[in-house]
Amino acid sequence: MKKTAAALPAQPAQSIREKLKWLAAGIFFAALWASASTATKIGLSVSQPLVLAVVRFGVASVLMLLIAYGILKERLPVKKEWKQLAVYGFLNITVYLGCYVIAMQTVTAGIGALAIASNPVFISFLSVFFLKKPLHFSTVLALVVCTAGVFCATWPLFKNASVSVPGLLLLLFSMLSYSVGAIYFSSKQWNGLSLLTINGWQTLFGGLFLLPFAFFLYKGAGNHFNATFWGSVGWLAIAVSILAVQLWLWLLQVNAVRAGLWLFLCPLFGFAFAAWLMKDVISTYTIAGILLVVGGLMLSKINTKKNEAMFD
Repeated sequence: MKKTAAALPAQPAQSIREKLKWLAAGIFFAALWASASTATKIGLSVSQPLVLAVVRFGVASVLMLLIAYGILKERLPVKKEWKQLAVYGFLNITVYLGCYVIAMQTVTAGIGALAIASNPVFISFLSVFFLKKPLHFSTVLALVVCTAGVFCATWPLFKNASVSVPGLLLLLFSMLSYSVGAIYFSSKQWNGLSLLTINGWQTLFGGLFLLPFAFFLYKGAGNHFNATFWGSVGWLAIAVSILAVQLWLWLLQVNAVRAGLWLFLCPLFGFAFAAWLMKDVISTYTIAGILLVVGGLMLSKINTKKNEAMFD
């Protein structure tokens, strides 16, 4: 009886610690993930887009692989895993983030964050075609609502050229590539290969595929390797590519259904950072767009329990 009584107080304390850990991880993930657009815009003020991207991926991949093999002693990929990592890196890094960083030249930081927050809805929609998932009305409606939200927030920005039509279309195309990459990742067997190892190699492959384009388009006068550049690269590589992604994967492992709820905070953090650091204007259209995207994300969660989480 004494042992039982002594053990009882520890249970609520453990539960509270787990809840606080979950809360902290979710908030940090949403803030770090949403900060990518603003950090990218800051980096683009002193460098060409592909130069920023290639250096970011180089730094991130080297750090992750050093940790994976130098500290954690993870195993190397084998046989077909190399091909899978190359394909995943091409879709998730080369095409998605390559197009994304180019699009961000003519898209505001807030719009970039808002578009990224819509990614899970695109994944759910495309999984119907690639993974033969059932098509629910809520999925279609969520896609329409999120797309409408992005265009609503963007509409007044066309007048002062803060956002261009080609830039917005390229941004949407990049999200499609991310969605296809996420579906590809979820459909393959990785045989216990650690998430850090997968992330490190796919980032390295994706950056290497971008390297020839960066060399071909390189203009010395367009790049200034100063504190602003390295600050942007450091934040994107460490805070976003490593910490945010690892937090997201941990959240998915703990509770895939509840993890998706943290995506609702991304548009709010994204526009807050954009307004604070980039002086982006928050108008009635902006607020309406955020509400539409958040509403679309909520609609997409109606059938989440029936589908596996597929984001990385």
